[in-house]
Amino acid sequence: MDSITHLALGACMGEAFAGKELGKKAMLWGALAQSIPDIDFVSSFWMDTTSALLAHRGFTHSFLFCVLIAPVMALVAERWHRPHNIRFNKWLLFFLAVIFIHLFIDAFNNYGVGWFEPFSHERISFNAIYVADPFFSIAPGIACLALLLLPRWHKRRKAYWRLCLGVSLLYLCLCIWHKYDVDRKVRLSLQRQQLPYARYFSTPAPLQNFLWYVVAGNDSGFYAGFYSTFDKKQDIAFTYFPKRVNLLEPYLKKADVQQLIRFSKGFYTIDQWQDTLVFNDLRFGQVIGWQHPKGRFVFHYFLKDPDANSLVVQRGRFEGWNASSIAALIRRIGGE
Repeated sequence: MDSITHLALGACMGEAFAGKELGKKAMLWGALAQSIPDIDFVSSFWMDTTSALLAHRGFTHSFLFCVLIAPVMALVAERWHRPHNIRFNKWLLFFLAVIFIHLFIDAFNNYGVGWFEPFSHERISFNAIYVADPFFSIAPGIACLALLLLPRWHKRRKAYWRLCLGVSLLYLCLCIWHKYDVDRKVRLSLQRQQLPYARYFSTPAPLQNFLWYVVAGNDSGFYAGFYSTFDKKQDIAFTYFPKRVNLLEPYLKKADVQQLIRFSKGFYTIDQWQDTLVFNDLRFGQVIGWQHPKGRFVFHYFLKDPDANSLVVQRGRFEGWNASSIAALIRRIGGE
């Protein structure tokens, strides 16, 4: 999830843990613990682009990191707030839980997390919720703001952190149900249309959980399309994108290309843009794809000029967004 949502969620968990004992300081500890895995952003300061892609949500999002950092934070917090009546074991369980929740929630985005680093480089990704979903973030945001404004002993403080955790959990369950239902209908649609595929995935389109982006294919190419939970038509309108692996042959031995292939989990195509060769990671969707089925992919990496790739994951994400494209998104969500 986005950093602000992590901060708000952690602050509410801190209030639930020790709001009465520590006041708003408990919210600070919760926000810090919920944010600590994202310290990996510093890797971008010295790593090249493709190495930083794999470092992000890598070791600092692993179970081993959680087990190592939680006792350190518990020891610091327990000594910092002496005298108090909170045992070290309680601090430890709190930090383990808050950090684990961060790792758990991030695994529902399409970027993936390295739960088992450094023993395995497999990325866990459930593709069930968009990385920045206002519907998920609104309850933690409101609750966190209220907890910051209300006095320490206000009787409604408990109601707000319960609102945060309860609504967030319910919305996550809704996202999981949508994921299950969409995947079931995607398989049926692919079967009815007799489209060949060896792998596929579905993931929410930007900023919501009702319109889903779907990709299916094999080593020859991929079919991409959109499906809304409000669609009345059974079949998905797919657009075909050839993989063009042959264009990649002169670059296959390069380290950045090997890292890109590993990062994309095989969901990639190669495009020729005039004199520029581009590696597309299909998992991050298209620029306004619901309006322009042949639109460029958000994640595109320039193979001939690696230094021009300081930003790749969200490159062009909101390019061309205006009143017309937003209205088209809303209509497509509604099943048009």
